Amino acid sequence: MSSVSCKDLSKTFTQGDEIIVGLDQVSINIEEGSFVCLSGPSGSGKTTLLNAIGGLDKPDGGEITIGEQRVDQMRKAELADMRLHNIGFVFQAYNLIPVLTALENVEFVMQVQGRAVAERRPAAMAILEEVGLKGMQDRLPSQLSGGQQQRVAVARAIVSKPTLVLADEPTANLDTKTSAQLMDLFVELNERRRVTFVIATHDPRIMAYCKRLIKMQDGKIVADDLQQPAIAAAG
Repeated sequence: MSSVSCKDLSKTFTQGDEIIVGLDQVSINIEEGSFVCLSGPSGSGKTTLLNAIGGLDKPDGGEITIGEQRVDQMRKAELADMRLHNIGFVFQAYNLIPVLTALENVEFVMQVQGRAVAERRPAAMAILEEVGLKGMQDRLPSQLSGGQQQRVAVARAIVSKPTLVLADEPTANLDTKTSAQLMDLFVELNERRRVTFVIATHDPRIMAYCKRLIKMQDGKIVADDLQQPAIAAAG
């Protein structure tokens, strides 16, 4: 159910006496298995669009469909259930729980899903190994580097096998080498698991990985181009 369709999305915010346009009649279709980058300067609308697709922010108008489900018409409980089972989120700030180990952070999503310890523990261990964190499962976030913390965040996002991953500036706090490793992982997951990725970024190095580049400005899509990724996953 990882295809995404947005039709005539609009969203405004009030900042003091000023009305800020977040989305201005945005329409877009993203096919299942896509690897898409939303680019644009700060305030262009890319994060607002990402949050609307993920049901984190309700648009003022328009339609959002993921698979066969109308996201914009869902109640809060339905949105929470969809996010829990079908969408993985990767944020710039990692959003790890500081008192939980890497393993416990990854397990947390499955715990909320109601899966038993006997099921979730091996799954969490396996996904940590898959993202290159074998042997680090007992470390707290404070004992991990920024790149390692982001890998835990990615493991947590994909452990429940979502069909769609939404990533907002996922490499903003990472160095060049770690950013490349993370993007290699995203590409591998996209190609091997057919996970749909939508990544908001203003980093040209990240855009080079994408198969489709959508440029936004002032809440509008100003360019939408297919491209041959300049960088492929290693190995």
